[in-house]
Amino acid sequence: MNAVHFLIPGDPETRTGGYRYDRRIMTGLAALGWRVELHRLSHAFPMPDAAALDQADAVLAALPGQALVVIDGLALGAMPAVAANHRNRLRLVALVHHPLALETGLTAGLRQQLYVSEREALCHARSVIVTSPSTVRALADYGISPEQCVVVVPGTDPAPLAEGSGSAELALLCVASLTPRKGHAVLFRALARIKDQPWRLRCAGSTDLDPVTAAELSILAEALGLSARIEFLGQLDEAALAHEYRRADIFVLPSYHEGYGMALAEALAHGLPIISTTAGAIPDTVPADAGLLISPGDEAALAEALLRVMTDPELRQRLAAGARVARQTLPDWPTTCAYFATALAVIPA
Repeated sequence: MNAVHFLIPGDPETRTGGYRYDRRIMTGLAALGWRVELHRLSHAFPMPDAAALDQADAVLAALPGQALVVIDGLALGAMPAVAANHRNRLRLVALVHHPLALETGLTAGLRQQLYVSEREALCHARSVIVTSPSTVRALADYGISPEQCVVVVPGTDPAPLAEGSGSAELALLCVASLTPRKGHAVLFRALARIKDQPWRLRCAGSTDLDPVTAAELSILAEALGLSARIEFLGQLDEAALAHEYRRADIFVLPSYHEGYGMALAEALAHGLPIISTTAGAIPDTVPADAGLLISPGDEAALAEALLRVMTDPELRQRLAAGARVARQTLPDWPTTCAYFATALAVIPA
């Protein structure tokens, strides 16, 4: 029986795209007959203290020689010395959702520190699995060639087409944890420019990953006079989130970077018109005929795109039609897991 060990920091049940990808891959590999063992690392990653690094080192030291080990990039990129200790004895595989240094809100010094750390750590992996061609391109700056990477894009579950709100007030949906990279502040300021339009925004996503940013966004909504029109739903389970997609009229995600954009794929699966950005993998995920994409951080351009889609029913219908076409091409999870299994199976002992 094929066997693989996954090292994942923090709570693997966390409802973000990266954690969901990891969970679905592990479940899919088990369904394919693999023996999958999960090892939880400290939640301190990607800023580990000495205890977190010692624990990661101990986990790897306890594994048998030539074991196949997939380490989520949230941890691997921050533990180059630990990876170096085990690179010859174990078959280390990096799973990179997006480079750590591309997170939004980092100081220049911290960004450089994470870049140097992840560049070194990736050198110790025998293979690098990424979730989009965009990340392949990004890793060129880390000394990783395209030939060293295997792209395994996330799967998307089949979904019913959105029914819409049925209201004169258009229902905007944003599905993203409240962190700086997701661009909520830009979205709120853009919406403040079009207060005269009939809209409501529902934000589904964890407020716990970055409580400071979550609090700042609540204050910003109040300061902009939008607190009655923006609802923070918090982290939703799958059934509640599916309900939000079904009742939405427009999906919006103004991210500064996405390694794939699983929420965008889910919006396509529901046939929703999309407003997002050109950052990272988003143009690969969202076809031009399914969404309007603007430069990340451009508040004026985002307001203009929102206004266009809100005030032009024919444009909304065209984008929704493009999404309905795109949903037919989205890979499912069994296919994604089979690709992942193939990528692991070819790594020599």
